[in-house]
Amino acid sequence: MRRLRARRAALLCGAIALFASAAQAQIENRKDLTREAQNALKQLCAKNEAARTLNKKARAVLVFPSVIKAGFLFGGQIGEGVLLKGGTPAGYYNTVAASYGLQAGAQKFGYALFFMNDEALKYLDQSDGWEVGVGPSIVVVDEGMGKSVTSTTLTKEVYAFIFSQKGLMGGLGVQGSKITKLD
Repeated sequence: MRRLRARRAALLCGAIALFASAAQAQIENRKDLTREAQNALKQLCAKNEAARTLNKKARAVLVFPSVIKAGFLFGGQIGEGVLLKGGTPAGYYNTVAASYGLQAGAQKFGYALFFMNDEALKYLDQSDGWEVGVGPSIVVVDEGMGKSVTSTTLTKEVYAFIFSQKGLMGGLGVQGSKITKLD
């Protein structure tokens, strides 16, 4: 009976140690993710005048510094990001997407979503996973549009920038993506 109690106590201590180390690893991972997101936003703003303008006016910026996308007929993408308010973390999110169609390749990229008003942020906070294309209107800012964005032309709720693309992914298909807040 004593051996059984000792084994149970040892298992309990081991489980507690495992959970504690997992919690510590999550804290360290979030610190690294926050640092990567802050650096990615800083580099984006340094290279892109439209991003600088939006960053000054945005209520918050959701930055996914590294998203991995791959597929061959069926595809998917996944990444983690940080919601930055005033440059400090206000929440952690993941993005996942699935696609089907004529496609092949793999790539890594980052993207930033600039939330321009409280309603868009409220929708992000209150939705059970924010589906891109549903809810607030999103404008993807490309090179041509980026030159025309000024503080007086900002009329949409969310602006998106894709940056640091590496790899090759091509094709035609149907894709749905979702952003979910992490605990």
